[in-house]
Amino acid sequence: MDHNNKPTLYWSLLEKDNWKLYIAATSKGICYIGPINESFDELSKWSKKHFPESLLNEDNIKLEEYKVEIVEYLEGNRKNFTFPTDLKGTEFQKKVWNALCEIPYGETKSYSDVANAINKPTAVRAVGSAIGANPILMSVPCHRVIGKNGSLTGFRGGLEMKTRLLDLERQR
Repeated sequence: MDHNNKPTLYWSLLEKDNWKLYIAATSKGICYIGPINESFDELSKWSKKHFPESLLNEDNIKLEEYKVEIVEYLEGNRKNFTFPTDLKGTEFQKKVWNALCEIPYGETKSYSDVANAINKPTAVRAVGSAIGANPILMSVPCHRVIGKNGSLTGFRGGLEMKTRLLDLERQR
């Protein structure tokens, strides 16, 4: 907490090789890993929507522990993230996001697999929306969900990022 007792959302820009990502965390844990090469404006809009009371504050030191794990992952030296998260979403979204975290590194599942995993086999569209709303890319691995026919369907981070993440995991 700082001036006016408003909660703070700490952010930093992670740059590694040709990856450039904005990340943000509350005092509880990481709450946002943005798409590759997006503008600060995207993070700003997202924070106003999901943390309207919070002040955005650049803090590279506070975000260092998260950056270390993300860089290890991007280098192919980490398969699971151990940092704390602070996920804001509906109960349904959280169920979907938890199901994504069960998909093993280097593997993919279809949207209907995820719908079945949360015992809502008919909710494929809703599952797709929840996946699209995932604020923590990579750590909650929505890139591991693909179309039934194996096609790389939409991804909040864009198909280029999805392809790169899947390729990265397949090479290991």
